[in-house]
Amino acid sequence: MQFHVAYSSYLNRKYTKMKALYHAIRDAIHEGNLIHGEKLPSTRELAATYHISRGTVNQVYDTLTAQGYIHSEHGKGTFVAYQLDLNNNASTEKACTHHLSAWGNRIQQFEQQSIQRNAPANAHTLDSGMNSDEVIDFSKYQPDFSKFPYDEWNNRLYAEIRQREHHLKTTSAMVSSTGDPKLREAIAAYLRRMRGIQVDPDHIAVTAGSMQAIALLTQLLADPGDYVVTESPCYVGISKAILAAGAKLIEANLDGQGVVPQDWEARMLFVTPSRQFPTGEMLSLERRQTLLDWAQRHDAMIVEDDYDSEFRYRGMHVEPLKTLDKAGRVIYLGSFTKTLPLEVRLGYVVLPPTLADTFRKAQALYEPRPVNLIEQRALAAFMTSGQYERHLRRMNRLYSRKFHLLLKLLNKHLSTWFDWVENEAGLHVFGWWRGNVTTYEAFRESARSQGVVYSEVSSSTSVGMKYGIYLSFAHLSDEQLQEGVSRLKNAVTTAL
Repeated sequence: MQFHVAYSSYLNRKYTKMKALYHAIRDAIHEGNLIHGEKLPSTRELAATYHISRGTVNQVYDTLTAQGYIHSEHGKGTFVAYQLDLNNNASTEKACTHHLSAWGNRIQQFEQQSIQRNAPANAHTLDSGMNSDEVIDFSKYQPDFSKFPYDEWNNRLYAEIRQREHHLKTTSAMVSSTGDPKLREAIAAYLRRMRGIQVDPDHIAVTAGSMQAIALLTQLLADPGDYVVTESPCYVGISKAILAAGAKLIEANLDGQGVVPQDWEARMLFVTPSRQFPTGEMLSLERRQTLLDWAQRHDAMIVEDDYDSEFRYRGMHVEPLKTLDKAGRVIYLGSFTKTLPLEVRLGYVVLPPTLADTFRKAQALYEPRPVNLIEQRALAAFMTSGQYERHLRRMNRLYSRKFHLLLKLLNKHLSTWFDWVENEAGLHVFGWWRGNVTTYEAFRESARSQGVVYSEVSSSTSVGMKYGIYLSFAHLSDEQLQEGVSRLKNAVTTAL
């Protein structure tokens, strides 16, 4: 049997073989490495493991048995008898105080800071008598995986697994940290067709989701004390990345046309122009041009997160900032999070030529080899075969139906209390609460008792705090959408 204690360590301290084995086993029991009821090797096995005599092992076992640490059962073996008292401070590991860097301390403080305003509002206080399958969860931001083409995807994965030995024997085994070349080429072709972005595959880096790119870009472009602009409200991960880098937040206001441009003294701007998160508002073309002019005048960079742009139900795509950028001021982020299974964490970043090599070096510091390489190669084949875009078209039809159903229900039953944002894309619907803070808090409590989970945001205004909620719908059935809106309506009626 496999067995290990720190016998050699004690032997190096000039203990005799018997004392070294005794202390190694006894201390392993005290420290909880050998737990109550665990079977120990036979004396013959232990003697062979540590190259000592069986008689020495017998003496050690006899001593430990006499002291109550172990006991033997005839025909079964030798077992740990000592019951470790986890409440005894003497038997628990002593706390160690670590010196953290400034970055580490900022990470540590995140739980005490109030930047996470777009989180599930009431999941932790639902009626305890309600089963999980009775809850309508609008906060779960995930696709409808029941319609994913798993057979086609699995075929691509299996094909890449079968090719693994071939890849290891060729130069393709040494793939750059920026990702598989075929996947970067497939992404470049996809962006040209779907978003009108002309990009060299060498200026694309594949990442472990968009958050990795956000964190790396903030570390590369913002010094401690620099100002970085975000939309308010925005994706909480962006705020965390900025504060972790030691930079300072400037929270820019939104209106019906997206972020309101100002003459900020800042190094960076994070923006979601195609579909603002979480409100869903689209940035107007005039404001896109204003932001590009601001970046040029202030020698600043714009990080464009093309969030939720894959699924559009009406209207036309507006050109990304990246296509309007002629000065290399825009960094474009994309992700496969909403189109592939949850376990496949892949995103990408389109970099200006002057920044591509620097980003590659920074990425290689964290990930010298590309992440999820088998999945990257499978995705490259999935995209070049046309299967990926066929999947997007199927899902767009499905989500379009759910989107219009939910929006119709919300406008019919809850428009008195919510100002629903009329958006044209994405996997959630957003609305601002029309009442005051007191009435919203009453509604929130009532929704909990109704068994409805949703996500909320808050924003400071000149007249006080205002609240908004967003309802993710992709994973819910038509019946669940209808039931969820009915419960929200009942929550309003009961509370007010």
